[in-house]
Amino acid sequence: MSAATTLNVDSFDEAISTTDKPIIVDFWAEWCGPCKMIAPVLDEIASENSEKITVGKVNVDENPDLARRFEVMSIPTLIVFQNGEPIKRLVGAKNKAGLLEDLSDII
Repeated sequence: MSAATTLNVDSFDEAISTTDKPIIVDFWAEWCGPCKMIAPVLDEIASENSEKITVGKVNVDENPDLARRFEVMSIPTLIVFQNGEPIKRLVGAKNKAGLLEDLSDII
């Protein structure tokens, strides 16, 4: 079971602005191989750091307006939001160590 919350155009703004901790949003698609590789790693990081972060997922095929809004040009793209504002963007698949290193200032 995924530790991430599925977000869509209806739930997105509330999710990123009402949490008291940073939320990492994974912009992905079903057909994206690197997205499938990063998903279990992100779930692991979310489970291990649930007191520090929240993880959300946005399917870009089902929510193209959100992808356009945040100028997501390639996937996977991870955008970290705090207080409703994007504070960090990571593009491309990485292993767990690489992701943890890139997110070390957040978790």
